[in-house]
Amino acid sequence: MIFWIFIGLVIAQRLIELQIAKRNEKWILSQGGYEVGHRHYKYIVLIHVLFFVSLITEVVYGEKEISVLYPILFFLFALTQLGRVWALHSLGMFWNTKIMILRGSQVQIKGPYKYVKHPNYIIVALEFILIPLLFQAYYTALIFSLLNFVMMSVRIPVEERALSVHEEYQQFRKERRRLLLTVMKPIKKD
Repeated sequence: MIFWIFIGLVIAQRLIELQIAKRNEKWILSQGGYEVGHRHYKYIVLIHVLFFVSLITEVVYGEKEISVLYPILFFLFALTQLGRVWALHSLGMFWNTKIMILRGSQVQIKGPYKYVKHPNYIIVALEFILIPLLFQAYYTALIFSLLNFVMMSVRIPVEERALSVHEEYQQFRKERRRLLLTVMKPIKKD
């Protein structure tokens, strides 16, 4: 029973996010924006749909129970949801499940985006681990973590190239790179 309530809530959340993304997409397009990376987007959707199919199949047919570590796993899951809301709120009308570009607009580098380039992708990666582990669906956790890694190795470079049309994003990337080099620079001994 807990499994069905939990999965129902997560699926409902995803459907609401898709509605928000669709609304934001219409707004961006109305402002002269455009989509990038549409060829791989269908595979992202497919992975997410199959994730839930696999999870439900593994839990129901494998007669899996909630993990004994559920307090820790659920707490970590709740943190990812706070991160998800923070990321969505930080981007406002620019948040989307697709890569949408609006030339002439200012790149949103606030909230979690000040600290990490793609926080929502990190959150999804953690969910692909935490949700299955919560219900001991280890095969789903492994398979979809690997599929997500492969998909992100395609998507992130496409998104990085698309965002580079904005000068402030190019500057942000240079500053971020410089900061990392400064921190990691070996200390000279006198």
